[in-house]
Order: sequence, then structure tokens, then C-alpha cells
Amino acid sequence: MTGLMAEHTGQDQHFRHQHLFGIEQLSVSDILLVLNTARSFRDISARAIKKVPTLRGKTVVNLFFEPSTRTRLSFEIAAKRMSADTFNISSAGSSAVKGETLIDTAKNIQAMKPDVVILRHSSSGAPYLLARNIEAAVINAGDGAHEHPSQGLLDMMTVLDHKGRLDGLKIAIIGDIAHSRVARSDILGFVRMGSEVFLAGPQTFIPPEVSRLGATVCGSVAEAVRDADVVMTLRIQLERQNDPLIPSLREYAKFYGINRKVLELAREDAIVMHPGPVNRGVELSPDVADGSRSVILDQVTNGVAVRMALLYLILGGSKGNEGQGDR
Repeated sequence: MTGLMAEHTGQDQHFRHQHLFGIEQLSVSDILLVLNTARSFRDISARAIKKVPTLRGKTVVNLFFEPSTRTRLSFEIAAKRMSADTFNISSAGSSAVKGETLIDTAKNIQAMKPDVVILRHSSSGAPYLLARNIEAAVINAGDGAHEHPSQGLLDMMTVLDHKGRLDGLKIAIIGDIAHSRVARSDILGFVRMGSEVFLAGPQTFIPPEVSRLGATVCGSVAEAVRDADVVMTLRIQLERQNDPLIPSLREYAKFYGINRKVLELAREDAIVMHPGPVNRGVELSPDVADGSRSVILDQVTNGVAVRMALLYLILGGSKGNEGQGDR
């Protein structure tokens, strides 16, 4: 551990936030606390009995108004592995389909006294609105094109695992930056931790204000990937586009897809990442997605650990009991 990270090691071991809206609100010390806590919880998933009483008696509600596989399941697994009671609500199974507003939904959920609500919503800022109307803690599981903080944290954890540091690395992010909440959280997080972030994609996928976040916009994929320590690709967010912003997926794959030849421009020990779901043959060629440099499944594994850490830090679980199996 070097540089910026070393300066903050052992400092500020209290998570000061009742809610988690985005990486933007987190300091370097906050991020290190989450990552270190997640590392301590990761071993639980490797045990024969994957359960500890850390959050016994706590109630966690997953309130998802958009489709999700990895994020919702990993939050649910994280809560259950710490013995919390979990309940899942999707938009199709909620009163939202009958016209109920988010505020009315929130107030009805609050009347049932949950401890934390994990929200995914298509509107940027929805977690802030929810937090103003309920007493429970709120964790943002993705709001519009704004942020996806737990994904940003698990991505940083994955890079730290493989590189041993975050400061001084070159991170290349390729794809639909404009519509990606993952991109925003990753840019904010990696830049805050001392990495250099380089972006590439069709001009219609690059928001003009993105450089204000500290990233460098490149004129080509080759420029972004050359000598990169990490190459991350993003899914094209077709569901957030009213009109097509690229001529075709085939053309996108030709000019912006990451294949073995493009990856040769990166450092020899560069790793390949993707937040999922992967569109094979579009963002990544199959041989790269399944290759030795791919750490995509490590990201999924770390997602459970990071979400365990967030629930623990926000809900203030009893970590002294984490070594005991659920009896």
C-alpha cells in the first residue's frame, strides 16, 4: 500500500454516513474503511456454513424499480449471510403499477419499520427523495445515470486485490459513459484514490462535462488502452436512449470492442473488467471475456463482500460475533 492510501491507513475507523447515495460523498478514509471491512467479511463466503449473527434482528428491504440480477441477489445474499431478515419488492409486484408514488410507497414501507431500504430506480436522485421521507437508512443500488456506489466500491476492491494499490494506476474505461451510473461511480472513486482514468467511446457516448470529474477523454480506444493497468468495458445502455446513438452494434464492436489485439496495447499484466451483463462480441470478444486476464467473476464475488460491509457499517452490526456460526 503506497502514497495516498498509506496516509489514511488506520485513520477514521467510523463510518459517518447514515445513507449511501454515491461515491461522491465518500472520503479516501471512508473508501478504505469499506474495502478493509469487505475483506474481513469475504472469508465468510468460503466457509461451509456461510452465516454469522452480525445483523440478527435487522430488517433489509430490496426495493427495485429496474431489472437486476447481480446487485439485487448480492445484497440479498449479503444480508442473509449476516442473519438479517430480507424482503424483495420489484416494480412489477408493487403498487407502483397501480399509480402509487415513490413517496407513498416509502411511507408505507416505513410504517413496517425496516432498518434499511436498498433502492434501484430509473430516476437520478430517487434515493435522496426516499431518504427525506423515511427514517430507515437508504442505500443507492443505482439511480438513473447518476451513480451506482456499491459497484464502484467492488470495482476498486477488485483492482486492489490484483494490483495491490490504486494510486498511480492507469484505468481505461471504454463504452457508453454518458448513460452509465457505473462509469460515474468508478471515475469518482478511482480518481479520488489516486488513479488516472482515461475514457473512450463514440462521441455520442461521451458527455461533455465528464472531464470535470477528473477523467481524460481520449480520441481513440488505442489511446485509452495503451499501457493501461486496467481495461474496463461498459454495456451500451439502450434502455436509456430515446433514439439510436450508434449506427449498429456491429460497427460499435469493430471500432470500440475489446478483443485480444486491442488488449495487447495494455500492460502485460493488465486486467479486464466489466460490471455486467456482458454482451459478448460487442463490448468484449468471448476469448477476452473468458481469458486469463478477465476478473469479471472476481467482481461478482467481491460484490457480496462489499455489500456485507456496507450493511454492517450503516446498520452498526455486532462484529464481535462474526466468527461464530449461526447456531
